[in-house]
Amino acid sequence: MNKTRFRLLVFFMSLSLIGIILVQLYWVNSSLKNNDEQFRYHIQGILDKVTNKLEEQEADEFYKTYVKAKDSLGGNPNRNDLVPFYVQEDGSRRKPIIYSDNVTREDYSDVFFDKYRVDNFVRRKSGSKASAGQEGSTDKKAGADDRERWFDFQLAGFLKDYREYNPPEKWVSKDKVERIIRNELEQNEVHTPFEFAIYRNQMPTKIKSDNLKYDPDPGSLLHHNVFTDSDGASAYVLVISFPQKRVFLFTQLVGITSLSIIFTLIIIIAYLSAINQLIKQKQISEIKTDFINNMTHEFKTPIATINLALDAIKSPKIFDDKEKVQRYLQMIRDENKRMHAQVENVLQISRLEKKELEIVKEQADIHDILDIAIEHVNLIIEASHGSLTRHLHAQRTTVLLNDVHFTNVLVNILDNAIKYSPDQPVIEVATENVKDFVLIKIKDNGLGMSKNVQKKIFEKFYREHTGDLHNVKGHGLGLAYVKRIVEDHNCHIYVESEKGKGSTFIIKMPLIN
Repeated sequence: MNKTRFRLLVFFMSLSLIGIILVQLYWVNSSLKNNDEQFRYHIQGILDKVTNKLEEQEADEFYKTYVKAKDSLGGNPNRNDLVPFYVQEDGSRRKPIIYSDNVTREDYSDVFFDKYRVDNFVRRKSGSKASAGQEGSTDKKAGADDRERWFDFQLAGFLKDYREYNPPEKWVSKDKVERIIRNELEQNEVHTPFEFAIYRNQMPTKIKSDNLKYDPDPGSLLHHNVFTDSDGASAYVLVISFPQKRVFLFTQLVGITSLSIIFTLIIIIAYLSAINQLIKQKQISEIKTDFINNMTHEFKTPIATINLALDAIKSPKIFDDKEKVQRYLQMIRDENKRMHAQVENVLQISRLEKKELEIVKEQADIHDILDIAIEHVNLIIEASHGSLTRHLHAQRTTVLLNDVHFTNVLVNILDNAIKYSPDQPVIEVATENVKDFVLIKIKDNGLGMSKNVQKKIFEKFYREHTGDLHNVKGHGLGLAYVKRIVEDHNCHIYVESEKGKGSTFIIKMPLIN
């Protein structure tokens, strides 16, 4: 996959993910708005019930005064007769106020009210509010009797007089109004804190909760007319506010929103996993390309050497010189062995991964194995004019290992120390005991590695990217083989390195007690 295709794929996947997230946010926002509208409609219905109950209670209070006046006067009082009884309850008023009915009709002298008629009037008035604007919903039974309608008209005037002298704060408490509202909210499963107040002519009365604050946003407060007259007008308004309304509305969406968030997270995880896999595939593709280039380079040299040796042997001058023929044959054999060793490395890694390579371990002295490994590379170090020093300070050195494979491990590390040293290699081999382990340290003065490279050097086929340069031979299998063998021996290997200051490979190996 080339870089342009990779970037386009990542771009479109990212765009799709962002689109999904934006759609989810839009859906949540739309759902909150819909819930808010439904909530407001629901609360208006609750406020309608609350105002009905308050008006019923006002009618009860009026009837008590009416009965008191009736008992005192010995007959049914008219509107003027009731004023002194209102004034007794409100000594601040001196001038009687009688509201005109503004209707010229026959004066019924035998007007009287009983509890049933008062209650029925309030219920009819409440019913007319609930059905306002609905054609054909008038109460035919109530409207059939003209006399009954006149009683209703007169009772509305009586209640208007009573309300003027007896405002709500005189006969109902803040706690009672709060209790009525709370009961209605709980019956309708609205479980959220609220604040309320009753306003008269846009001024708050004493019937209000302690924490209700004025909010310049008119949409934040819900209101409903209360104590309306026969024309539907009222000086009183019941106002209610829900400080935690958004939290309450959001809790209504918790279930479906949680599922939405979970599925969105799954999509994000899948997206990140896909991107990670794409990056890994891209890295593998680059590693594969490097491996093929390096492997080709590694095989090209011995093949060229073999061809040259064969051409030389075919020459009549060389063919008769047995010494030169033997030298060229040895050269062919060495190059063939080298190619065989490279192929064997690939096969050994494959067998290790498939668990097909049997490694038989025996008791051995780690210092003896180190000596054998050092002997393998001594000639190369001498040819490079380098040096190798030993600091074998470990007192306990008996371990369980496979001498062939573990020797290969040490030779691979030593060979890397030589290859990655720009000048004469300077190598130090040390051992020491730490508790029940022996530490093997192989230090060089080579090129060193960055932190990022240190994390990847034990991966199969990985080599630090150097473009088309092949100044260091290899195909990225040596350290992968080392790690697999070390782990099979229940050991740990790690590297300490700094760019330009060399590297130290450390093997931590359990001792045999």
